[in-house]
Amino acid sequence: MLIKSMIRILQSGLRFLVIISIFTYTFHINAQRQMESLNRGLVAIKVSNGVYISWRVLGTEWKDVSYNLYRDSKRLNATPITGATSYLDPYGTINSSYTVASVINDIEQTSSEPVNVWGQNFKTIPLQRPAGGTTPDGVSYTYNANDCSAGDLDGDGEYEIILKWEPSNAKDNSQSGYTGNVLIDAYKLNGTKLWRIDLGINIRAGAHYTQFMVYDLDGDGKAEMACKTADGTVDGTGNTIGDGEADYRNSSGYILAGPEFLTIFNGETGEVLVTTEYDPPRGTVSSWGDSYGNRVDRFLACIAYLDGRCPSLVMCRGYYLDRSGTTGRTVLAAWDYRNGSLTHRWTFNAVKGGENEDYTGQGNHSLSVTDVDGDGKDEIIYGACAIDDNGTGLWTTGLGHGDAMHVSDIDPARPGLEKWGIHEGTRNPGSALLDVRTGEIIWQTAPADVGRGVSADLTAAFPGMECWGGTGGLRSATNLYAGGLPSSSNFLVWWDGDDLRELLDGNYIDK
Repeated sequence: MLIKSMIRILQSGLRFLVIISIFTYTFHINAQRQMESLNRGLVAIKVSNGVYISWRVLGTEWKDVSYNLYRDSKRLNATPITGATSYLDPYGTINSSYTVASVINDIEQTSSEPVNVWGQNFKTIPLQRPAGGTTPDGVSYTYNANDCSAGDLDGDGEYEIILKWEPSNAKDNSQSGYTGNVLIDAYKLNGTKLWRIDLGINIRAGAHYTQFMVYDLDGDGKAEMACKTADGTVDGTGNTIGDGEADYRNSSGYILAGPEFLTIFNGETGEVLVTTEYDPPRGTVSSWGDSYGNRVDRFLACIAYLDGRCPSLVMCRGYYLDRSGTTGRTVLAAWDYRNGSLTHRWTFNAVKGGENEDYTGQGNHSLSVTDVDGDGKDEIIYGACAIDDNGTGLWTTGLGHGDAMHVSDIDPARPGLEKWGIHEGTRNPGSALLDVRTGEIIWQTAPADVGRGVSADLTAAFPGMECWGGTGGLRSATNLYAGGLPSSSNFLVWWDGDDLRELLDGNYIDK
């Protein structure tokens, strides 16, 4: 099996664009922040009128950096390259070799490792598909490649791919039934498998259960992997966590009993580095909004620079209320992994009818991390509410759950950042633009049950980004009508080389 589409080229006349799905971009650079030590990520691809070359801007580089590009040790640019990290070499061939070096204060820095030219416009990574199995109720399953993450696991400056294998009988939390085990692999870009972790029978398979974080948490130059584990999880070296014989699945396939763990794995070997009790814990299942196991196991996770210098791991649980709106919880727990030790930083607990009550029921199927107040420390935008870097509630809107949101400088005329979000139900606005520092509603649309929404700069006719999703057409950043609804509202890419975004929906890209 092969993963394609890591890198693809769209050819249109003399214009070319490389789409790299794994890249480093820093919106706000803080000199104190611990950064990845990555290489230049140089890629050269043969195209019809030469060779297209693209490389990485490092998170430690300021905006005034420039570059010198070399083919076979000969410099191609008369003056250092600015304004882009790409170059079309009309005289390059399939046999050419390229290097690039940054130029800072008129001094050329160390050159990258030389790279050869790809003969095709994509890279394939061979995967080792695991064998399927059969659940206790006699249902057979196979495995499909699912979510991926990226990190430099071995410290060589190149990203590795960390892949979750999802069994074909994976379930949404609202669906009963047994599932196969969740497996996580690590691969070099040449297809070499570094390890496989089996999360075991006590971790249920489905989109909302396993949120695995890949990041250099301790600053040693090598990324770790962190996720929720349980009795029977087997690490990349064959060691078992807890009781390998325990089986906590009930007759409906849910796992509502037994210990829960948080584990940090060595990114290079997959070996357990440290395991502790999972926080936030399950507690009473019904306190999350139902008794059969849907809302209790809605998980999110992120990496945030809570102290402004080093990354912290934040594990989250719960974002719904029950259908009557009377029961529900939202809990976030922050952890630091330093010098081989895992230390609890803080827990934010919100309970309907109890502490931080107004923060319950506000979560999305995703979250966003950004420094909302410019102090260098990250806050967590948890759907329709925000948690401060110190683990206290910053603001909550009461607009409730929504599937999707975007946080960016949506309206450049306003200071700071904004958050565009959609909301389910018919009592609250279908969508709203918020100030992420204060939670102030800048503008909103009529009440509606909206399932998808996107914000992106699609047209140069209006400043800033446009917003859509149940809004009566495409809206400008200031809520002016900007045209009819685009063809999709799922994902976005920069595809054709200009500053405007394109729509990505399945295998289709639209202008």
